[in-house]
Amino acid sequence: MAAALVGGAALGAAFGELLKAVVKARNRALMFNTILKRMESTLKSIIPVIKEIEELNKVLDRPKQEMGQIMEQIKKGEELVLECSGIHWLACWKRPKYAGKLIKLEKSLKSFFEIVMQAQQARDGKETLLEVKDLRMDLKRLDLNVKTSRAHNVNGYIAPLVLPEPLINPIGLEVPLRELKMELFNDKVSMVVLSAPPGCGKTTLAKLLCHDKEVKEKFGDNIFFVIVSRKPTLESIVQRLFQHKGYEVPQFQTDEHLVYHLEQFLKSLAPSAILLILDDIWPESDSLLDKFNFQIPNYKILVTSRSSLRRFGSSYKLKPLNDKDAMTVFCNSAFLQDKSSNIDEDVVKKIVKGCKGFPLALKVVGRSLCGEPEEIWKRKEMELSKHGTIFEDDELIHCLQSSLDALDNKIIVKECFMDLCSFPEDQRIPATALIDMWAELYELDEDGVHAIANLHELSNRNLIDLCVARKDASGYYNKHFVMQHDLLRELAILQSSLESFEKRKRLIIEIRANNVPNWCMEQKQPSVGGRLLSIFTDEKFSSNWCNIQAPEVEVLVLNCRTKTYSLPDFFGKMKKLKVLIVTKYGFFPTEIRNFPFLGTISNLKRIRLEKVSIPSFGFTSVQFKNLHKITLVLCNIGQAFSSTSTIQVSDALPNLVEINIDYSNDLVELPVGLCQLIQLGKLSITNCHKLVALPKEIGNLVNLEIVRFSGCIELAELPSTIGSLHKLKILDISECSEIRKLPEQIRDLQNLRKLHMIGCSNKIELPPSILELEHLKEVICDEEIANLWEPFVDQLENLEIQVDKEDINLNWLYNVGF
Repeated sequence: MAAALVGGAALGAAFGELLKAVVKARNRALMFNTILKRMESTLKSIIPVIKEIEELNKVLDRPKQEMGQIMEQIKKGEELVLECSGIHWLACWKRPKYAGKLIKLEKSLKSFFEIVMQAQQARDGKETLLEVKDLRMDLKRLDLNVKTSRAHNVNGYIAPLVLPEPLINPIGLEVPLRELKMELFNDKVSMVVLSAPPGCGKTTLAKLLCHDKEVKEKFGDNIFFVIVSRKPTLESIVQRLFQHKGYEVPQFQTDEHLVYHLEQFLKSLAPSAILLILDDIWPESDSLLDKFNFQIPNYKILVTSRSSLRRFGSSYKLKPLNDKDAMTVFCNSAFLQDKSSNIDEDVVKKIVKGCKGFPLALKVVGRSLCGEPEEIWKRKEMELSKHGTIFEDDELIHCLQSSLDALDNKIIVKECFMDLCSFPEDQRIPATALIDMWAELYELDEDGVHAIANLHELSNRNLIDLCVARKDASGYYNKHFVMQHDLLRELAILQSSLESFEKRKRLIIEIRANNVPNWCMEQKQPSVGGRLLSIFTDEKFSSNWCNIQAPEVEVLVLNCRTKTYSLPDFFGKMKKLKVLIVTKYGFFPTEIRNFPFLGTISNLKRIRLEKVSIPSFGFTSVQFKNLHKITLVLCNIGQAFSSTSTIQVSDALPNLVEINIDYSNDLVELPVGLCQLIQLGKLSITNCHKLVALPKEIGNLVNLEIVRFSGCIELAELPSTIGSLHKLKILDISECSEIRKLPEQIRDLQNLRKLHMIGCSNKIELPPSILELEHLKEVICDEEIANLWEPFVDQLENLEIQVDKEDINLNWLYNVGF
């Protein structure tokens, strides 16, 4: 019987001791505060129930079950919690390892709690054994098990719905925030629709609400911020909610099945209050809201939309900024720190009036005029004065268009802005993907310096949001991401469509289900003249491609959502194609069925795959004659680099000079085949949390100049053969916390200039042979590692120790590519 699962007072006492340890640890181990807070809440719920079940056992005269296993788990849990409380907050490299253990403990407690609660509800004499059996089966079907996470960014980009960063000194939103909060706290209201035209600040206000003190006190850890966008899928939203709370992400068979388990998920959070924010619901997608509308106490939904969606509960309409606030926002962008200006005040007022109080327009227009002569300001005034008082979307786009025209004297920067529309709306865009594109389209430098500079310029003009999750002094930009307002994306698409079909520089194609554009079906199909082609396909697409004529395309961006994906047949006719970017949006990777097709493109130089399952022998099934660079992010690699009976890796990839593998889920050992690629100059294996070993054959890669193993938290050692890499200039082993010793052969790296050791173990052994690294200029590390280097500094004249001030920005996680 379920009630008999509780085995006496000793169990209650054990839980009590664990609770004491958790409370103690919360006050000391701040880096684990969120996990411990949840665990404390669970324990406080469990202990009273145990006492009730013990009394129930006596009344029903049910035998006690053997509880040795759960008792042992509780005892080990107490030891783990006490150990965590002794970890200094500066030892952040220990967090992934212990966070995983704490979450595993939390999983056991939750599972036990669910079973005990079910038993308590059945104490009226029903067959509790059957109840628990059903519960266990339901848990098994749901697979609601807490998933162990090994790093602060939660297994790569698949991360929780981290709340957006709070705004600093928001202007003109104090009153709307107060009014919106009152509406949301109304007990008679379950859903509030926050509506306003695009660019008016809906999302900004919603983000501000997330960090309001009273809102956080009421909803605690149950605040979910979900960006929905124009073509949402219920499945992707629900999967993100499950992931956010640490549950295994399920695959749902039907919509009914999905809605049922969504309701069960939300009820499992009760009686705690829940706030679900659905950002950017389009009118044509309002039926989605019906799926979330459950009768659950203290469950609130906030929706942001361009439409008021009047059939859904209460509505709050956000008004444009008043004249005073509009002037402040504009001047902050236009004049920066220089509050005194020689621009005529009347000109400024007329421009501000022309922006009609829309924060987006005020910021973009203001920044475009910053530092410009008065004549440019007057021209802007005249352009804005031509429009009426009703500020519709088209007019706002025209207003923003005039600001984009300010980039006419910076053609490449403007083209870079236009290229951003190649990626889906409201999704983070990896800077590394843009670097690949722009290196070929505009001959920008391979290292990405000019590309990143262009992104900073666009960010300074408020045309994009550039988020740097963490700066990398080695010149690696895998933690740089771009977000673009959907209205600015529409502007770029509109601008591109103004040219005739044959003369367009870029072509954006969206395929919903199998509904291809009409021009694709014409007998005399027009030829795509642009150099950039981007194609979006949704979950219902069956890879039923039309025949697109695109002989001039040099960059192909494929954005997909299906579990299997076939490359288009016309792919083989793109003789000028140099860059291929394939990104799967969703939780589970896509499988490219005709992967060898990639080898038919003779000029292909760069391949970037994100969330793709690469088949066995994928990169050795054919020859990739001119391929220079491979980037694999969140990919299942398997045997992708294994040699076939006829083709060796060195023959399949004869000109490959750079390979980047980031967040691979199944990379345990670096494939020996990669060590045949002696022409490699850059090797980056980062955030591969299961990587434990490097082959000794890595010493064969004698042309390597840059090697990165950062974030490989299980990597135990560097092989002694690494000393053969005589051309190596940069070595990055940051956050490789299991490496306890640098090999003696490191002395042979006579060209080594930079060594990155941020987050390494403070017990790592530095061999005396380090003194032979006469050309080593920089060691970038944290304070503890700096102390280990101190004895060597005086003897290495060129060496400078740079102590890293950890600056991790998690704001990019609130949107993770779904």
